[in-house]
Amino acid sequence: MSKDRLRIKVIDYGAGNLRSILNACHYLGYKAEIAKVPSHLHDADRIILPGVGNFGKAMKELEKFKAVIKEKVSEGVAFLGICLGIQVILEESEEAPNVKGLGLVKGRCLRFPSNLKVPHMGWNTIDISNPDCPLLKGIKSKSYFYFVHSYYPRVEDESIIVAKTNYGVNFPSIISDENLFATQFHPEKSGKLGLKILKNFLEYKH
Repeated sequence: MSKDRLRIKVIDYGAGNLRSILNACHYLGYKAEIAKVPSHLHDADRIILPGVGNFGKAMKELEKFKAVIKEKVSEGVAFLGICLGIQVILEESEEAPNVKGLGLVKGRCLRFPSNLKVPHMGWNTIDISNPDCPLLKGIKSKSYFYFVHSYYPRVEDESIIVAKTNYGVNFPSIISDENLFATQFHPEKSGKLGLKILKNFLEYKH
């Protein structure tokens, strides 16, 4: 599908750095649109769920999107969760113990140990375990990406972890399960390599 025909939807739930995502897509030659209500996702070819902030507050706003996100992912639409986006696709988080996540992936988010400075903020490397992941085309292990987070994902199925990062603990920094992708770092804030990750996602063919 040509760039100008690809329908890229960026979910707006009040917790995202939407402008930087839209700008990154534009830089790569794609036009992305903001999805403010669930019906905006019905014709999506790509869905991006960005975000910074609190798990509980995010899920309160995302609840209305939950059914359509699950529907589109099950239909094979490529989905990318970024930062908070990798956390809310899990089942739960220590940040909001009584709040259920989207449940696209079995697992939960944990807070970094108290002896570590939080948030984990700045540049850090990824250790790639599955170089065949479509997101990682042209990306090498030990490449640097930009992180800002106080909680980290833990997933039940370790086979979907394609890269890990160490900050006192090893945690998944990229997960990939068929057409479902997520990064704990911000590709849109990670320079050329981050743009390469985003480009790989937009060009993904399943």
